[in-house]
Amino acid sequence: MKVAVAGGTGLTGRHVVETLSAAGHEPVVLARGRGVDLVSGAGLDAALNGVDVTIDVSNVTTTRRAVAVGFFERAGRNLLAAAARAGVRHHVVLSIVGIDRVKSGYYQGKLCQEAVARAGAVPWSVLRATQFHEFAGQLLERVPGPVAVVPKLTVQPIAVREVAEALVALAGEEPRGMAGDLAGPRVESLVTMARRLIAAGGARRRPVLPLWVPGPMGRGLLPSGPGARGVQTFDQWLAEQRQDSWSAGRSE
Repeated sequence: MKVAVAGGTGLTGRHVVETLSAAGHEPVVLARGRGVDLVSGAGLDAALNGVDVTIDVSNVTTTRRAVAVGFFERAGRNLLAAAARAGVRHHVVLSIVGIDRVKSGYYQGKLCQEAVARAGAVPWSVLRATQFHEFAGQLLERVPGPVAVVPKLTVQPIAVREVAEALVALAGEEPRGMAGDLAGPRVESLVTMARRLIAAGGARRRPVLPLWVPGPMGRGLLPSGPGARGVQTFDQWLAEQRQDSWSAGRSE
């Protein structure tokens, strides 16, 4: 099976490409570094020649609604139009659990991405997943200053590798529309995750100040229905990162 991966050089995309290759499929990476621009549509037609399935794990780093909606709408429409021209039989989109309950700017962009998939001419599947184990570290990187202010959120983090495996499995099935929510094996406190990450040497050492979050954001990131659950816990992921990524030490 020839599978095009939009965003194939990103965190999730790299795992998807590796999983496809390991399963004997032929991955095609759609990324600017490979001569494909999702926002302008440049290079898409050539890249999708002979492709059976597209997996969209493209991303934009922003918290602004206009930027997120603009990116996911343009990228999604361009990708689906080119996929339809190429005769792609299945379009798979990675989305996020809770985006219909938590009205943040970025999540509005992901909702737009889902809507574009539903309105497109290619049969589709959407897999919503919870935050990755990397979520706490990504948040800490965006918080400047001597104190890390971390929202008091309850999350159910999952290994990105397991998300990639689920996406590849879904790509090999018949299109199913909205798939069940995919979540990690255990509910965690984001504040506790941040503190454990710092203690393990995976982020700059500084105090963590919990920030209460009102409304649905504080509880809306957990799966609300049945779906698959991952295996690797945050603690297991942390131990793996400590052994592999941080074994050389970190200056504080």
